[in-house]
Amino acid sequence: MASKYNHLRQRLKDKPAIWLVTGVAGFIGSNLLETLLGLDQQVVGLDNFSTGHPRNLDDVRAAVEPDQWGRFSFIEGDIRNLVTCQRACSGTDYILHQAALGSVPRSVKDPIATNQANIDGFLNMLVAARDAKVRRLVYAASSSTYGDHPDLPKVENKIGRPLSPYAVTKLVNELYADVFARVYGLSTIGLRYFNVFGPRQDPKGAYAAVIPRWIAAMASGTTAYINGDGRTTRDFCFIENCVQANLLAALSGEDSANQVYNIACGEQITLNELFALIRDSLVPNFPDAKYINPTHREFRVGDVRHSLADIQKAAANLEYQPEYSVRDGVRLLTAWYADKADFEGANGAGVGTRDRLTRS
Repeated sequence: MASKYNHLRQRLKDKPAIWLVTGVAGFIGSNLLETLLGLDQQVVGLDNFSTGHPRNLDDVRAAVEPDQWGRFSFIEGDIRNLVTCQRACSGTDYILHQAALGSVPRSVKDPIATNQANIDGFLNMLVAARDAKVRRLVYAASSSTYGDHPDLPKVENKIGRPLSPYAVTKLVNELYADVFARVYGLSTIGLRYFNVFGPRQDPKGAYAAVIPRWIAAMASGTTAYINGDGRTTRDFCFIENCVQANLLAALSGEDSANQVYNIACGEQITLNELFALIRDSLVPNFPDAKYINPTHREFRVGDVRHSLADIQKAAANLEYQPEYSVRDGVRLLTAWYADKADFEGANGAGVGTRDRLTRS
C-alpha cells in the first residue's frame, strides 16, 4: 500500500471526520462508503437511485461491522434540489461528490437531463458546500474534458473541444469550481477519472460500462460487442486507485487545492487486448468463455479514439500512487463476479447477488 495513503488511513482512524458522499448508492460512491466506514468515519450518503441501487448499500452493510454501519445515515434525494443539498451538507467536513448522469451516449440522446444533473445539480452542491463552510469538496471530473486534443498522454493544462454534451457538463464543473474558489474561497479538487472499473459497476442497461458488460456477456454466453475495430485505446483505472485518490485529495494541503488531477494508471490498452485479458481471466470459473469472440459494430458518436493519462501532477501534489494495474483490477474483478450467481443473457447481462447483498 502506498505509504502516504497508509499514513492517511491511520490518521483518519485516529481522528474521524464527517463525510458526505453524493451518489452513494452508485458504483464509485458505494466503494467510497465502504472504505470510509471501514476507517470508522461518520458518513452521510445522498442518492436518488436514478442510476445507483439499494443493493449496493446492502453490499456495504454486509461488508462492514455493525457499529461501522451505524455511523452511516442516508438521505434519499436529488442534487437538483438545493434544499436537499443544503440538508446533506450541514455539519459536513468533507464532500466526495460523485452524483451525476454519466455516459456519453446518454448525453447525446438526452442532453437536457445530463445538463440538469451535472450542471444544475453541481451548482447546487457548490452553493450548499459554500454555505456549510465545508473544509473541501472533491468532485468527479472526467477525462472526456480533453475532447479532441490530439496529444498523448493527456496533461491537465491542455484540453480540446468537447465531443459530447456530457463532456461539456464536466468542463463546466471545472469552471464553476474555479470560480467558487476565487470568489467565495471554497476549497475544491477535481479528479479527472479515466475509465474507472471494479466491483458493483452495473453491467445492465443501455449505458453500461464496457468491462462489466463484457464480463457478464462472456460469463453468460451472450454476445459481447466492441465498438469499432477494437484498436481504440483506453487508460483503465481500478476502483481502489480511485478511492485512494479521493481520500488523498480531501486531506491534502491547500497548496494542492483548486486544481484538477488525472486519476488513472498511466498505461494504455486496446479494446481488443482488454477483451482477451478479461476472457482469459474468466476461463477458470467460466470455461466456455474461451470460445467467445467479440462482435464488432460501429464506433460510437462522441467517443474519443485514444486516451492515456499523465499522472505526474497527482503523484507530485497528492502523492497518488496507483496500486492496481488494469491486469490486477481485471483479475480481482472477475473473481468478484465469479462469486456472484445467475448471470442473465438479456441486454448485456445482469449479475445475481446471492443472499449476501440483502442480508441485514
